[in-house]
Amino acid sequence: MRWENLTVDPAGDRARDAALFGADAVTTRTFDTPEFRGITFHEIRARSIVNRVPGASRMPFEWTVNPYRGCTHACVYCFARKTHSYLDLDTGIDFDSQIVVKVNAPEVLRRQLASRRWHGDHIAMGTNVDCYQRAEGRYRLMPGIIAALRDHANPFSILTKGTLILRDLDLLKQASEITDVGISVSVGFTDTELWRTVEPGTPAPERRLDVVSTLSEHGIDCGVLMAPVIPFLGDHPDQLRATVRAIAASGAGSVTPLVLHLRPGAREWFMAWLGHHHPHLVRRYERLYAEGAYAPKWYQRRITRQVHELAREYGIGPARAGMSRRITAPEPAPVGPTQLTLL
Repeated sequence: MRWENLTVDPAGDRARDAALFGADAVTTRTFDTPEFRGITFHEIRARSIVNRVPGASRMPFEWTVNPYRGCTHACVYCFARKTHSYLDLDTGIDFDSQIVVKVNAPEVLRRQLASRRWHGDHIAMGTNVDCYQRAEGRYRLMPGIIAALRDHANPFSILTKGTLILRDLDLLKQASEITDVGISVSVGFTDTELWRTVEPGTPAPERRLDVVSTLSEHGIDCGVLMAPVIPFLGDHPDQLRATVRAIAASGAGSVTPLVLHLRPGAREWFMAWLGHHHPHLVRRYERLYAEGAYAPKWYQRRITRQVHELAREYGIGPARAGMSRRITAPEPAPVGPTQLTLL
């Protein structure tokens, strides 16, 4: 592994940028328990934890906090897979099983929030890898992170597939009383067979919708990012209807659909999975994604229209642009793809 490749500014010149941590500060651990068998954790002490989002990304937020790198959810389509190549790890199995843990994230965040240079901007979490993945059950970084944000009345949002977020319900309620807190749960489909193969390390979709219900019942605004809608596997009108109906029944405040995108790193892994599980679809995917990482605009618009029509039928609507309490799609650029790259 090449730890020196991790820098404060991943878009900058690695020869000039300071490393996020010293390689001599890495501790590697394995745990012989069923839930962590085959997984290696690399514990580091980060020098910085608040990261600026590159302007070219068109994200609706400028700052993120990511306490983990790599993800045991093992979603075959995860766009963040490419980041593991910076460590000379592969973007497939290594991304699922070699997890970097920033063990001092809460105290570093508290220090950065107290800095005179910090102006209390919104911080998004879970937009790279899930901060409530399985490792969080052992390392418990999020309670300290949320407490720091609460104590500084700093607005934040969380995007997750993890039911473990309910462990921190009291902290989220406390924070929401004094600052702007937005929660989005990712549920792209409710098809059980598809879930078991494409998102093998995640809680079942119905359990994630239970999270939406619980948060809503406790007065915490919660929307659903219906992502990804997977072409030819999860986009049949009956599947879309079943998913939107379940989302509406959960009490979600909004639903925002996003079609699968396949960036380098994720594309190779997903296509290998597709060739093994659905070989008859390989050529169709090659044609659909022939122009790059994104499905054609006509396809994205068709899915968006169908989901929004269903949402109106079931009494919920899309997240409105500019709502600070929800993770939403960015403003579209004049040219090029308009899809948010969160998952």
